Amino acid sequence: MTDQPTDTASGAYAAAGVSIEAADRAIDLMKGWVEKARRPEMIGGLGGFAGLFDASALTRYERPLLATSTDGVGTKVAIAQLMDVHDTIGFDLVGMVVDDLVVCGAEPLFMTDYIACGRVVPERIAAIVKGIAEACVVAGCALIGGETAEHPGLLDPDDYDVAGATTGVVEASKLLGPGRVRPGDVVIAMEASGLHSNGYSLVRHVLLEKAGWTVERQVDDFGRTLGEELLEPTRIYAKACLDLAERTETHAMSHVTGGGLAANLERVLPEELSVRIDRSTWTPHPVFDVVRRVGEVPQADLEATLNCGVGMVSLTAPESVDTAISVLAGHGVRAWVAGEVRADAVDGGRVLLEGQHPGWG
Repeated sequence: MTDQPTDTASGAYAAAGVSIEAADRAIDLMKGWVEKARRPEMIGGLGGFAGLFDASALTRYERPLLATSTDGVGTKVAIAQLMDVHDTIGFDLVGMVVDDLVVCGAEPLFMTDYIACGRVVPERIAAIVKGIAEACVVAGCALIGGETAEHPGLLDPDDYDVAGATTGVVEASKLLGPGRVRPGDVVIAMEASGLHSNGYSLVRHVLLEKAGWTVERQVDDFGRTLGEELLEPTRIYAKACLDLAERTETHAMSHVTGGGLAANLERVLPEELSVRIDRSTWTPHPVFDVVRRVGEVPQADLEATLNCGVGMVSLTAPESVDTAISVLAGHGVRAWVAGEVRADAVDGGRVLLEGQHPGWG
């Protein structure tokens, strides 16, 4: 289960750069956080070879469909390492995987994590797992298992990377997706908390390498340091979107990650339909405009890489729009009408972004 070392301790192994004692200490430090991220269906605790989940809970479904998703957080870990702040990166990891599940209407049930590092620093590993566990609570899923692997020689001592996988379930009759989308459906945009966990190679190149900014730089547009802005955790929409699917006539959802809004929205559109998005309906967070201006990044490139202020969208029947926005607001998610599904074609793809964001020249 979560972060259990895979070999017995030995002097020779320690001489090769692997410390079982450090891994054991990390487990002791993370136990309390893992315990907080439980569901009633979770069986057992730390120390086993596999996580157990009581599947009899699925008997309430007529035809349960299991959904699974796996992801990492990309080069955002480089910012965490520069800042020496490690308790938010796990939040990003959970957000990336659970919100891929909910777009089809699936409830996330449990998650596993994988942390690869050059050297086990118990406090650092525990901080990462703390973030994962806290985010699992927000998403409503259990942290059921995981692994920490020490890779001396492959990774530098203070380097690490994280990945995770989650499993969820949806009733077959409630599965969301392209087959339900109709002309006239309204595009409801859900505000992102910031950059989330995509496009950091571009952002790092523009701000850290090209502009020469440091993570300690105070940026007036952000009201905080660059590093603090870049480490803003990914918003988790899971519970809000599940409530949205339950209480409104929502036909599809799209998690806006790598590729940006247009590319991800196309993934849930039938071939014969298109969407027009009106940029004038929202002002992206300042970080997007800063990247655009400082890096002289063309807007088309920006929109093909970053979420530009929209972390999730739903395609919802027009009669449900007011209820949908109210439901999302009840979960602390600001949402607005950003466009419409149409039966006509658009140039350059099936999603057209038109107009301009307020304040963007």
